[in-house]
Amino acid sequence: MGFTNWTSYQNAKQLIESTNQSKQTYEVIKSLANIFSTMTVAESGRRGYVFLSDHAEYLRYQEAVKAIVPKMQLLQQQIDTNSEQIAQFNQLKQLLDRRIILLEQSIQLHQKQPNDRTTQAEITEQSIQLREQIALVMNQMQAEEEQRLQQWLNQSQTSIRSRYLIEFLISLSSLAIFLGFALLLYYQYAQRQQAEKLRSTLLQEKELSELKVKFFSMVSHEFRTPLSVILGSAQLMRDNEASWTKERQQKNLERIQSSAKLMKQMLSDILTLTRAEAGKLEFNPQPIDLEAFCLNLVEEIQLSMRSSHPVQIISQGSQRHVLLDEKLLYSILSNLLCNAIKYSSSTSLIELLLDCQPGQTILQIKDNGLGIAPADRSQIFEAFYRGQNSISVSGSGLGLAVVKQCVDRHQGNITIDSIEDKGTTFTVTLPHISARSAHPPNA
Repeated sequence: MGFTNWTSYQNAKQLIESTNQSKQTYEVIKSLANIFSTMTVAESGRRGYVFLSDHAEYLRYQEAVKAIVPKMQLLQQQIDTNSEQIAQFNQLKQLLDRRIILLEQSIQLHQKQPNDRTTQAEITEQSIQLREQIALVMNQMQAEEEQRLQQWLNQSQTSIRSRYLIEFLISLSSLAIFLGFALLLYYQYAQRQQAEKLRSTLLQEKELSELKVKFFSMVSHEFRTPLSVILGSAQLMRDNEASWTKERQQKNLERIQSSAKLMKQMLSDILTLTRAEAGKLEFNPQPIDLEAFCLNLVEEIQLSMRSSHPVQIISQGSQRHVLLDEKLLYSILSNLLCNAIKYSSSTSLIELLLDCQPGQTILQIKDNGLGIAPADRSQIFEAFYRGQNSISVSGSGLGLAVVKQCVDRHQGNITIDSIEDKGTTFTVTLPHISARSAHPPNA
């Protein structure tokens, strides 16, 4: 009996140690993700201050830089007993210090020489290189932590299996021992379930961390192109101001304005998606004169895109006013109409069908453009995803993701009917519901 109890105690002890080891690995991975996220916020604040002269962005930058030090101290405490990670921690600290120094140089340069875009561009490029080195070191540290955890778990499982066999053989000696073993086994099962639950939580946190890193990488990549256009065009205008004609200067200004509008739209789309994912996308349905709303929207889009596309609005149904959220409706129709204009020839007709029924509103946007390949349709509403035949047309890959979230917030649905090189028809069905009866999809 004493030997059985000792074996059970060792099993429980092994499970507790495995849980503690899993928790330590989770804390290290979480700290790495927080440091990378904070550094990204600092870089974003620095760019907002340098390129937009937004003092609020400068304050956001300062707060992020101050937050890095305690987070690095916490990470150092978490890996204090692991000599293998100390060297990589020191390397990470050096890279972060170098990047912070670069960011400070950029801030000081902007304060002293706000028009020196060439040096700012060089500093930005150096900062991007350091960011990639930092990400590499963090990935190595995370991989080593996960490998150590896996080795520990494998050893624990092997040890526990051996002890289970001994327990089982001894428990056969008497009914009393068997009953005692059953109770101990139940206790161990509960402990194991708790450990498995913790491991599952750790896996979810790891996936969330990876999604955050992937999201920041995608956003940084998508912003790099319009930023490069703005910086390059501004530098060309500065260097050739005397020799360029007014027409050429105007064309360069339009290029800068177009890139700025693209960045503004991307920021708006990202904010909408973030609110939707958090279950905080507002929904305030109000009576709307749908036909008048669409006429104004089409005119606004044609002016902003300088498009001569013919857009025909066809109004059906017995109702004129519908109960919908105006902001969400604007996001749905503006993104679908802009896509129809971008992906079809300037002379082809775009049809906007409005069918207002007593219980629902049906919106249909039909174009004769590139169409959507069948292989792309299952992913077409994912953020940053773009169809293979649309790569040559500028875009962020966020528009349809925003449309899907806004349609879902209305508790509606959207369907696609498309033939490659023939055109695409999007059909949106929105039920008429009140704000009180509607709830966020993930609330």
